[in-house]
Amino acid sequence: MSALELLDDKARSVLEALCAQVADRPSRVAVLFPAVGRRVARGPGPSGDPTGTLGPTLEDLARIELVRTVVGALSPTDAATEITDLYGYGDADEKRAVLHGLHLLEGTVPEVAGTVRDLLADALRTNDTRLVAAAAASCAQSLLDDHAWRQTVLKCLFVGVPLRLVAGLDTRADLELARMCADFAHERSAAGRAVPADARLVLDRFPEHPFHERPQEG
Repeated sequence: MSALELLDDKARSVLEALCAQVADRPSRVAVLFPAVGRRVARGPGPSGDPTGTLGPTLEDLARIELVRTVVGALSPTDAATEITDLYGYGDADEKRAVLHGLHLLEGTVPEVAGTVRDLLADALRTNDTRLVAAAAASCAQSLLDDHAWRQTVLKCLFVGVPLRLVAGLDTRADLELARMCADFAHERSAAGRAVPADARLVLDRFPEHPFHERPQEG
């Protein structure tokens, strides 16, 4: 769902004007992107989560429209450079919005795909659950190889991001991921710590493989 569908008339008009500025002069996005929350809207998006962990906020959705405009106005590589700068110079809220908009970049262009993977990797190195969740939920996860994608799932388990948010979980979960989750469960149990119940979202897909005794879930 786009911001334009959720905003009131006044906010929609402001956002459309910002997008028009960016379409005319894409470099303007660097100035306009940080001001979106103040000038357009703030608050929870369709997920109802005001923190932005469970889904984009209104502010995120409005910023995604600016990302969409940049992508439409520039070549794929130039758009990727502009979006990388928005992420690199942005605060946590701005970074989160960029992550939610990464799927708009032309991932079939090798240089762009490499940029997208770098941004996802950067977000997944943090312990900010909002950034981890945004990276994990991105359709751009399809650009990651299986090993990197599995590491995304493990990172979510470590920091407490719900695995249901991970893009591709239904189609990409495999025995190797289940083994990794089982090892994670063993380590947690051995340390006397509860195992997140979400680990079962992976392990229960492979009931014929007894990776471990059923851990105590938390």
